[in-house]
Amino acid sequence: MTIIYHNPRCSKSRETLALLEANNIKAEPRLYLVDTPSEDEIKALLIQLNITAIELMRTKEALYKELELNTADITDEQRISAMATHPKLIERPIVIHNNKAKLGRPPAAVLDLFK
Repeated sequence: MTIIYHNPRCSKSRETLALLEANNIKAEPRLYLVDTPSEDEIKALLIQLNITAIELMRTKEALYKELELNTADITDEQRISAMATHPKLIERPIVIHNNKAKLGRPPAAVLDLFK
């Protein structure tokens, strides 16, 4: 099963979903702003993506600065908690396939999961 953490209002998310469909890859959209991932799910994503919590965050989002997540003393645990509470902070899209994940930045990057 292939899952895409999807935000229909995001052009990169729409492009990634369209790219998967154009390559005959059926992906189940997870509207992560509504179906918010838990802290454990975010931790699993970080492992699958092989990145740190800050690399999964939308650091240009106003909320990122409002919550003072840009200070040096913030831990990964605090960032993960913030993403679970405020899913708008999670970078998108994320495609998961065979227990591996890839950020769709750029959208074509997700095709590496299917090679």
